[in-house]
Amino acid sequence: MKIKVKGWIFIATCAFSLNGMAQDEKQSPITPYELSEVRLLESPFKHAEQLDIEYLLTLDADRLLAPYQREAGLPQKAASYTNWENTGLDGHIGGHYVSALSLMYASTGNQQIKERLDYMLKHLKACQDASGDGYLGGVPRSKELWKEIAQGNIKAGAFSLNKGWVPLYNIHKIYAGLRDAWLYAKREDAREMLIKLTDWAIRLVEKLDDQQIQDMLRSEHGGLNEVFADVAAITGNNKYLDLACRFSHRQILDPLLNGEDKLTGLHANTQIPKVIGFQRIAELSNDNQWHQAARFFWETVARNRSVSIGGNSCSEHFHPSDDFTKMMNHTQGPETCNTYNMIRLSKMLFLNSGEEQFIDFYERALYNHILSSQNPRNGGLVYFTPMRNGHYRVYSQPHTSMWCCVGSGIENHAKYGEMIYAQQGDDIYVNLFIPSALSDEESGLEIKQENNFPDDTQTTLTINPHKRSKFTVYLRYPQWVKQGELTLTINGEETEFTANPGEYIALTRRWKKGDQISVNLPMHLSVEQLPDKSAFYSIKYGPIVLAAELGDTEQDGLFADDSRGGHIAHGREWPLQEMPMFVGEKEEIIPSFTPVANKKLTFKLEKVVSPHYNTLEFKPFFRLHEKRYMIYLPLISKANYQQQMEKLKKQEEERAALEAVTLDKVTCGEQQPESDHFITTGESTTGKEGDRRWRMAKDWFGYQFKVTQVPQKIRITYDGNQPQDADFKIMANNIEVSNVHMTKRKGKETYVVEYSLPETSTQTTTPSPYEIKLIANEGSVTARICEIRITR
Repeated sequence: MKIKVKGWIFIATCAFSLNGMAQDEKQSPITPYELSEVRLLESPFKHAEQLDIEYLLTLDADRLLAPYQREAGLPQKAASYTNWENTGLDGHIGGHYVSALSLMYASTGNQQIKERLDYMLKHLKACQDASGDGYLGGVPRSKELWKEIAQGNIKAGAFSLNKGWVPLYNIHKIYAGLRDAWLYAKREDAREMLIKLTDWAIRLVEKLDDQQIQDMLRSEHGGLNEVFADVAAITGNNKYLDLACRFSHRQILDPLLNGEDKLTGLHANTQIPKVIGFQRIAELSNDNQWHQAARFFWETVARNRSVSIGGNSCSEHFHPSDDFTKMMNHTQGPETCNTYNMIRLSKMLFLNSGEEQFIDFYERALYNHILSSQNPRNGGLVYFTPMRNGHYRVYSQPHTSMWCCVGSGIENHAKYGEMIYAQQGDDIYVNLFIPSALSDEESGLEIKQENNFPDDTQTTLTINPHKRSKFTVYLRYPQWVKQGELTLTINGEETEFTANPGEYIALTRRWKKGDQISVNLPMHLSVEQLPDKSAFYSIKYGPIVLAAELGDTEQDGLFADDSRGGHIAHGREWPLQEMPMFVGEKEEIIPSFTPVANKKLTFKLEKVVSPHYNTLEFKPFFRLHEKRYMIYLPLISKANYQQQMEKLKKQEEERAALEAVTLDKVTCGEQQPESDHFITTGESTTGKEGDRRWRMAKDWFGYQFKVTQVPQKIRITYDGNQPQDADFKIMANNIEVSNVHMTKRKGKETYVVEYSLPETSTQTTTPSPYEIKLIANEGSVTARICEIRITR
């Protein structure tokens, strides 16, 4: 059920009104076709879809249900999965799983997928019924935690809430799963469960004031505001839109309303779902300010903070938009979840405006990040895609890997048909050049798109209306096709048009069965510089990002185990000064590439400087797997070559020397490093200076380190800005390392202090966890700490 509304009322409780029509009634909205109306034809996307079916059916439904059954007090048919599924985020994959099954059933009609969805919903309903109050979730100690929240006893951190690992984020996944089961699989039981669960949320916060809720929303909470708005649309009830608004985080929304980019240092994928919710609320309430806030966010992330594949963030956080150095040096590059959500936001903004720029980004991200995030041999899914030259990706395995990017990943490859076509009244938009068949159940229109894109530049659309009808086909003229080069014919006759790149070609006529549109989309090699204008260039062919293969050695942990850090490529970081570089000028790059005979979309580059590579072959990144690679080509001028190489060599030698003696490390204030080191804490807080994160405490916090050799030193990186005196103890395995007295200071740079570890703290170290605690002395606080390393 789609509710279109006009006007809004903003009152003290932050409630909007659902009444009337949001769209100008003279202009039909652009809407996507149902997933069930589009079927993929043979292509890389069809192959990815099939692999995803196999991955979904390999997963054990009973193990995914176990956290829900445990919290409902019901018998468990199997033990819960390990990894993130039994260390605090219990149940989050189960929610994603319901979404993925629903999307895949709509996309394919596969009966095994339907049976698995039926099974999940049946047992989830039993869990909800057993809870007695509408609650459904796998959050550890659910009853106790939610009771504390309802009573206003809120202890929120960026990645914790009342000592739970982002429980609001966790339950968002089952909310979204139930919503998707209703919207895509038409399951009435899921709709009823969703409404009951949302009524539970209303009761959860009914005694909290807005300030308490905003305090709670400091903890990552996914897109709860979006799903509550969706429930408002599903039911037509204002109370759910009010709930959606109350769950909208003003700390993020207010700067966006003012057109301010305050994103640097923030955890990226915590913010994107919030903004999707802002846009959804704007759609239902016709609020242009909230819409403009969402659009501004998209513009700053897509234009200023994303690399050529469409991904963003480094080590999960937004780095400065004017400095991509960390991105290019770090092994934890763009996170797949971020792009999953940026694609969702791009879809919403396109449907709102019809602007080609949103589809351009959607296509870029779809081919170059999402498609590349699945191993085409076994369906394994990727968390981080390093931009560091010479590094590699790690792939999930179905029974070991329960990361967030597995959850979003099993959804990604189940919905490739969602934006190939769209409709506006009787008119059709052709957005993407993916082989597919559209069958519009309501109008009887059928469209078949056939091509070998991107290897060939030609695509053919066969139009089969139910009867001869007049309507417009809006054909996308991509930005990557040069002015005047796109050609098209209708039934073999060349057709003139007036559109430019970045627009849509309007083809209006009385269409009859068998009419054919043939489009030629010439593609060329081009370079794309990093947004910070540093001397790194990505090589593209049309919309396709090309990458160079650099070998397959030293890929430790290529297929992840169930360890907490198994999603990270921990293999040796190859020295950057030994990676291929282009010495010359920007204008010389493209002429230096030549096509490789008998290899589709493969180009050879001979003009590189490297001790290990004489020539490089570049091919589509989505076809490059289980290899080390290079996406961005460094450009160095001849005049500065020697000086820059010496500087780079020195930096890399210092980095390598530190890594060589590091047994384990944690970046304080960042979600995954802290959760992977099983953080425990009393009253502590996190903050940031630019893109640098820190943690400090009024009492204590600590981590468990994994060390395989006897540690000798602890190396602590302190934030240069300490606003008050700090007096605290450093403890190792409950033995005092140092009693630190630190006066307040104001500085921009971090600084490092090394402490020797007492031998008594290391006697039982390997293979036991090694615990480091920072404990504030009475009446004082700890310092702001950015990083802790255990070294030998």
